[in-house]
Amino acid sequence: MNEMDKLYEQIKQCEVCKEHLPLGPRPIVQLSSHSKIVIIGQAPGRKVHETGIPWNDASGKKLKAWLGVDDAAFYNAGIFSIMPMGFCYPGKAPSGDMPPRPECAPLWHPQILSRFDNPPLLLLIGQYAINYYLKKEKKSSLTETVKHFRDYLPKYFPMPHPSPRNQYWLKINPWFTEEAIPTLQHYVKLAIEENIPTDGLSTT
Repeated sequence: MNEMDKLYEQIKQCEVCKEHLPLGPRPIVQLSSHSKIVIIGQAPGRKVHETGIPWNDASGKKLKAWLGVDDAAFYNAGIFSIMPMGFCYPGKAPSGDMPPRPECAPLWHPQILSRFDNPPLLLLIGQYAINYYLKKEKKSSLTETVKHFRDYLPKYFPMPHPSPRNQYWLKINPWFTEEAIPTLQHYVKLAIEENIPTDGLSTT
């Protein structure tokens, strides 16, 4: 068992914010030290919590389309690690889900990022990941930050959240589909061509 595998086992047992989780802790991550790309979203939704499968919902279907991959590639931890801002379902809010619990990222992200063989590309999906990682480097809005995605490569790739709620944003920002998606798929293609074997771990 390598260092990433050991860390994964620790994460599975995490109960740091147990009292704040309406359905209890169930960390949903996918990790391999060989990953070329790390997907950093918000937090698992209820369906993902119930199935234990990362991005197993409508948002995940859209994300896979943006990446240009099928399930086999998406769940190959040799290509993608999945490390959300909050590892467990945070509960329902009046509109959508609650924000990711604030304990996860500072506790676990640095430990995960220190265990990759080589620095991966970090996909920053949505405002929580963008704000946490880009800090003062972000632009005046999410739209402006994503529009200048090239400024952050090859370390980061800021993106909107692929939620069905963001259909209007995609409609009024056609440049994302026309410019950002082809660039994103180019990086994904390079990662897949590395032909890394599947040996990573995901919560079930």
